Amino acid sequence: MEENNRRNIVLDSNSPEIMTNDIYTPAFLRENLGKLVRIEFLIGTNEIVDRVGILEEVGASYVLLRSIESGNLLYCDIYAIKFVVISQNPYIRQDKNFQI
Repeated sequence: MEENNRRNIVLDSNSPEIMTNDIYTPAFLRENLGKLVRIEFLIGTNEIVDRVGILEEVGASYVLLRSIESGNLLYCDIYAIKFVVISQNPYIRQDKNFQI
């Protein structure tokens, strides 16, 4: 059983496969919680926008990013995601005034 203390989401053998099998986007992204990511979203038919933040949580239909500038949470539609860049370097926020 896996427990995520951030949002108290518990995954176990009764959880939907989309959340436990990493061939699905939500389960794959859950393996990268806490990492710095840049996610590109398709808005409409031809506009791409990106958001950068710490991957805080992943649900079946959403991701939560924490802004490294303000600390605010951004709720994002998982179905609009086209590309995700996952930082392989650990991110440790030591300075409250850190900016990128």
